[in-house]
Amino acid sequence: MKKFDNYKSNLSVLVQADAQDIKNEFIIGGIIDKFFIQFELAWKVLKELLTYEGIAAAQSGSPREIIKEAYKCFSFIDEQVWLSMLSERNNLAHVYDKNAAYRLVQRIIEEYIPQFVELEKNISAKYPDLNEIPD
Repeated sequence: MKKFDNYKSNLSVLVQADAQDIKNEFIIGGIIDKFFIQFELAWKVLKELLTYEGIAAAQSGSPREIIKEAYKCFSFIDEQVWLSMLSERNNLAHVYDKNAAYRLVQRIIEEYIPQFVELEKNISAKYPDLNEIPD
């Protein structure tokens, strides 16, 4: 599945966030941008997997609905954290304050990146033949 390949590729860069100078505004902006992309890839991968599993709600174009259905279908989804990520993603356009951006990056590093890594690990384990699932 091409979307999952893109997910893993983007994640391989995002996991390096904790080794960066997060006092640098340019780095902060880059981490936030990578988070945005990673979240988009994540919910779209989940949508594809729900479709593969025959879950009718996967036809929804709503990330919120996809997350809620994924929580019901997959034991490795922490619904509250993923809904929090969705909220952060929706509010990214309103992060003007340098301190708010810094706090978001801290949350991305401490809470969200581990969720993305966990998702990759669990999807890879549950679907060892993932490349055979069409996008």
